[in-house]
Amino acid sequence: MEEVSRLDIESYRAHLARHEEEWRVLDGLCRITISRFYRDRHLFDALRTVVLPELARRVRARGASELRCWSAGCASGEESYTLVLIWRLELEQRFPGLPLTVVATDSDPVLLARAERACYSESSLRELPGSWKGEAFSLVEDELCLDERFKAGVDFRLQDVRKEHPEGPFDLVLCRNLVFTYFEPSLQREMQSKLADCLVPGGALVVGAREIPLPGDFEPWVARSGVYKRAY
Repeated sequence: MEEVSRLDIESYRAHLARHEEEWRVLDGLCRITISRFYRDRHLFDALRTVVLPELARRVRARGASELRCWSAGCASGEESYTLVLIWRLELEQRFPGLPLTVVATDSDPVLLARAERACYSESSLRELPGSWKGEAFSLVEDELCLDERFKAGVDFRLQDVRKEHPEGPFDLVLCRNLVFTYFEPSLQREMQSKLADCLVPGGALVVGAREIPLPGDFEPWVARSGVYKRAY
């Protein structure tokens, strides 16, 4: 409001009505994009110990060639790379020859550029298991940069989840602190149906710790973790 010299809400609403491009600016300011590696430890512990191993077994059972994941609203890439680290450092040896791939989408090109660069502050890694930091990151000046071998398999794309999404099906979709926090109820219902359609039967949807999908498409998988299973 200060930038466009509007002193109250009503005058700003009038400004929006006359300047369509201002909606894009406002939209970009309405989301919190803070992220960290292994953010919400109990969630990623559940993915590491329960969800990803079970999904991998199902991928093998149906003869698929990869474990496919989608990170919607990926911001600076911490969530997407955390999945890769879990797989490469903990689970890959249990499922030899089965790659994990991640399609990571966001509507903010600045955040996507940071994600592709994959260099972070120390605070972004504070929840990551200690040994992983030394194995996967190198200090470059005052930043910790992810080694190239852990960036492989992550495909960053500029997409607004309200308008488009990558082609499925996926075994795992992470959509945390986005649809069920910021979108109005009618759009939540529409988006939930799309998310369900993007998942294989029995696939996993991960939402924020304080988010709950609408009834009908999903059932809880791991208690109090934010992990839900697409109904068969």
